Amino acid sequence: MTEFIAFILFVLLVVSVYQYQTLLKKNKQAEKDNDLYKLKANEAQRENTFLQQKVDQLTPYQDIADAEVEAKKILDEANATVKQTQEDVRESIKKSKERSEKVVQGAIEQSKRILDTARARAEEIAGDAYEAKGKAELYQKTVKAMENIINGYGDKYLIPSASIIDDLAEGFSHKDAGIQLKRVRLVTKQFINNGLAADCDYVETNRRETAIRFVLDAFNGKVDSALSMVKHDNYGKLRQEIEDAYTLVNKNGKAFRDARVNPDYLNSRLDELKWAVAVNELKIIEREEQRAIKEAMREEERARREYEKAIKDAEKEERLLKQAMTEAEAKLLSAHDEEKSALENQLRELQEKFNEVEERNQRAISMAQQTRTGHVYVISNIGSFGEDVFKIGMTRRLEPLDRVKELGDASVPFEFDVHAMIHSKDAPTLETDLHKIFANSQINKVNTRKEFFRLKLGDIKRVVEDRNIETHWTMKAEAMHYRESLTLSGVIYDDVGDYGAITE
Repeated sequence: MTEFIAFILFVLLVVSVYQYQTLLKKNKQAEKDNDLYKLKANEAQRENTFLQQKVDQLTPYQDIADAEVEAKKILDEANATVKQTQEDVRESIKKSKERSEKVVQGAIEQSKRILDTARARAEEIAGDAYEAKGKAELYQKTVKAMENIINGYGDKYLIPSASIIDDLAEGFSHKDAGIQLKRVRLVTKQFINNGLAADCDYVETNRRETAIRFVLDAFNGKVDSALSMVKHDNYGKLRQEIEDAYTLVNKNGKAFRDARVNPDYLNSRLDELKWAVAVNELKIIEREEQRAIKEAMREEERARREYEKAIKDAEKEERLLKQAMTEAEAKLLSAHDEEKSALENQLRELQEKFNEVEERNQRAISMAQQTRTGHVYVISNIGSFGEDVFKIGMTRRLEPLDRVKELGDASVPFEFDVHAMIHSKDAPTLETDLHKIFANSQINKVNTRKEFFRLKLGDIKRVVEDRNIETHWTMKAEAMHYRESLTLSGVIYDDVGDYGAITE
């Protein structure tokens, strides 16, 4: 019996596809007819322009009455032709539109007749078993819907909103999703206009329309309420709420000669939810991207100010050292033998300091000029995030540890430990490459701008060394404040990493 019903539905699907293809062919033919009429209108317009030019050429001979009369006659005929052609085009477009609407309506009505015939045939063959099967499924869904309403939806219907946009093309924006949402809403509206959103077994027209309005108002009210509640983490819950509303409305509609919302209309409204979630999710992503860009700009500005300050401080220190060296050299010329040794030592020390300051100044100037030079850092915070969790980030600060100190501010309970500070002439690219390599280990799979990864430090070290990048690594996290806090809390910590409560 199930195979026969499946066969009937398959036949229905084939016929619907055929009707849809026939409709497309007729619409394409109507478009071709419209293009032909437009082409004729353009040709008539060009002929009119040509004749107008001929009249202009006859102007010098306006004294010749026959030429003037003939030209006016030709011009009038051309204008009449253009006017008639325009009317023909408008009439053709009107008729084509009417034919298309009739074809669409005919296909809809024929599909409905096929569906009704298939359902009637299935009921005729299967008898009470078919009806009982449908009732059993409806009752099961009704019980499930009532349980959800009473007990709440919880996390069992959790569907990550990010999964909605996984299949979208790269660069697909929330505006593109908004266009898709408008298209789906137009389809939903067409269901209503064509009378396909709901159905009822009442024969009398007024009762039938009243029952259909009843179930549609109830269902659409629930759907519209769900769509207004779209957030980044409730797609699965809202989807189930809509499906439950569909089940309960159809169950209550049984009392009105089986007034019911059609499944295709349910799917159209679920598509609305999907694209509404996509719009919301893409907006969040774009806001995060803008936030990241602004943060990068702020970081760049802080780095620039730091470079400028370092350069000014170095130049000032250079001037003071030069002045001190000049004074020491002047004293050296008039110094006694026993004083010369001390002054020479002083000059050497001043010269060494001057060289260090000059080198620091040149480094600051160089980093300010090279906009991609910076440091990629690998840090951890065992007390805040646990073992084997590392943040891989990038800074262009002249003193990169300043950035690490900022990250360990009041937002986390403990300071970060630095495992590596990798200097690179192209720090952004190195950071991006490491993020891609360890993408599967990223803790936040939704917001990839959260740069925390769960993996072994040795894996990061091995990837960096494979790139022939030399840097100093600290493999063991000191986590001093965290471990001291454990001790003060009465917890023993050993070097192996085990913890145990202190016993009396």
